[in-house]
Amino acid sequence: MKHPLIVGVLALAALSVALAAPKSAGTLDDLEATHLTFMRSEEKLARDVYLTLAEIYPDQPAANVFTNIGDGSEQTHTDAVRDMLESYGLPDPNPDANDLPDNIGVFYIEGEFEGGEYGWYFQEKYDALVGLGSVDLLSALYVGAFIEELDMLDIIECPKVILENEDDVDVHNPVCGLNYTDEPSLQNLYNHLVDGSENHLRSFVKNIEKITGDVYEAQVLTQGQVDAILGR
Repeated sequence: MKHPLIVGVLALAALSVALAAPKSAGTLDDLEATHLTFMRSEEKLARDVYLTLAEIYPDQPAANVFTNIGDGSEQTHTDAVRDMLESYGLPDPNPDANDLPDNIGVFYIEGEFEGGEYGWYFQEKYDALVGLGSVDLLSALYVGAFIEELDMLDIIECPKVILENEDDVDVHNPVCGLNYTDEPSLQNLYNHLVDGSENHLRSFVKNIEKITGDVYEAQVLTQGQVDAILGR
């Protein structure tokens, strides 16, 4: 049964394979650069929400999943995207991300580059998701599963907020994300991030189903996609 706190948080975006325009090998076009920069903050979002939820539920065994993923994989993921930005000479939207714990939940500082172009979006997302996850442990676990489904969708395709805010994006041919890029280094990075999100989703769903006794229902991806990830 789908958790009522999460229903309707995000409408399902259609997955489509975009056609890539020719460009020089080893370079990023504007939308590839925008997407990579966006993913730095999205991986930080996952880390920050999980570390915050771990603090809210310190004495509940099922909450260990937040510490294990937040301190481990998500830290590695956001660092990997940071390193990729550096390799392409792109600015880091979260240069103080590893100043822990002071930078947890910090995505937007008005008048500064902190957070980048979409800092406001991630600040709103962090506040909303922590608010939902603060209700009870089950709500927090659903937030974790939601983040992992959304992360996979945003890695593979142009995130919805980019489609809505970039003037040069054709919504019928959204040219960013794993399905678009022809850069081997980005393809390898994004595939690694997707693999990580699949593992994290399995962990969250295992804990959710242990509490509810019900079969987990997809929140962002299609049920078929989630079932395939879960091996059903």
